[in-house]
Parts: sequence; C-alpha cells; structure tokens
Amino acid sequence: MALAAYVGLGGLAWATIDDRRIRLGTLAILAMFAVKTWVRRKDVLHPDEKDVEM
Repeated sequence: MALAAYVGLGGLAWATIDDRRIRLGTLAILAMFAVKTWVRRKDVLHPDEKDVEM
C-alpha cells in the first residue's frame, strides 16, 4: 500500500509541478522513501526473525 501511495504522489507531482528541477527533486525524494520502504519491508513483515550468522 505504501509503494502505491508513493506512485500516486509521484504522479501528482509530475502532473502539478511545472519547474523541471523542482519536479525531479521531488521525485528523487519520493524514490528514496520508496527504496527505504522496500528495503525495510522484511523487518515489518517478520519482526521475530533475526539475521544471525554463526
């Protein structure tokens, strides 16, 4: 759901921001949040599992 929200916000930013530099900066920030969400999804879905190497 969060990734869909980032896509929606990206679409709105693309459609409403006219200045190219501000638009690309906004999309870059949204992309960073989306990547962080994607990377941390395992911790949220499986909080009891720990990555312990022996």
